[in-house]
Amino acid sequence: MALICANFSRTEVESNPKETILVTGATGLIGSQILKQLDARANNVIGLARNLPENLNNDIQWMQCDLLDVVALEDALKGVSRIYHCAGLVSFDPKMKEKVYKTNVEGTANLINGAIKRGVQKLVHVSSVAAIGEAKGAHTVIHEKLEWNAHGVSDYAKSKHLAEIEVWRGLCEGLSSVIINPSIVIGPGNWDTGSTAMFKSVYDGFPWYTEGVHGFVDVRDVASVAIELMQSPIVAERFIVNGANISYKELFDNIADGFSVPRPAKKVTPFLAEIVWRIKYVKSKLLGVSSILNKNTARTALAVCKYDASKLRKALPGFNYRPIKETIMETCQVLKGKYDL
Repeated sequence: MALICANFSRTEVESNPKETILVTGATGLIGSQILKQLDARANNVIGLARNLPENLNNDIQWMQCDLLDVVALEDALKGVSRIYHCAGLVSFDPKMKEKVYKTNVEGTANLINGAIKRGVQKLVHVSSVAAIGEAKGAHTVIHEKLEWNAHGVSDYAKSKHLAEIEVWRGLCEGLSSVIINPSIVIGPGNWDTGSTAMFKSVYDGFPWYTEGVHGFVDVRDVASVAIELMQSPIVAERFIVNGANISYKELFDNIADGFSVPRPAKKVTPFLAEIVWRIKYVKSKLLGVSSILNKNTARTALAVCKYDASKLRKALPGFNYRPIKETIMETCQVLKGKYDL
């Protein structure tokens, strides 16, 4: 697909001091951070969400809209020149499979169609490293050009891959776009959902750790990268956004230290992982609460996944990531105040 669209590899971004910018998923971890970093006084900024926040920022024009509502979406896109597409559903629960595909794939397709119809100039699509192909071999670093292989990956990963295909399709139809693939995003969001749920789990005394490795990145860095790429002439590219590759043990230890609670002390082996996730899954079902630990997350936590973010460094040479340890500590401090810990 990239070869077909090679003629769209660059475009000049015209300066417009009063552009209308729309952010989907505006109440989510990444979307809300992009809103914070955008200058709402210099541009007309629209925050699009299925459910509006209780405390509205008066500098933002809020719109309640579901991406599956084509008519309402096209109305919301009137006059919009740039879009940050952050809306998406992260779930590894088999019961959520249909909703994951409808939100991430159909919702993105609707947005792309509406953007083309309304003459939007440029779109930044927030994808995930889950949409990138798997590395061959235990010590291979994951980069943007790996070949996609759907075998053994989660439905969430498949949905993000298919959403990217919709973005490439839109690019071929004239919508200038760029894709970012953040690793696990760290920030003080809702600690009952998403990546921030790991903080709640450690605070609540989850005793297990693994020596698996994954990439992690500060939500503020993800937002900054999205904004810099939007303001750049770069299109028809995808970029891994990854602050550091660290072990889950290091992550959990730092979270525990940030909350001043005991560090997880029980090492999980592959055999134990199969037992523990099943116990947690059954417990969550009996209690009627969600659990971040399931078959997919348990096996991912054991894997060694290292991400190469050098392509982004070349594209944005002046950009620097925040140290992940500082991000974890700052997130713990914010969550302490947020949840009166």
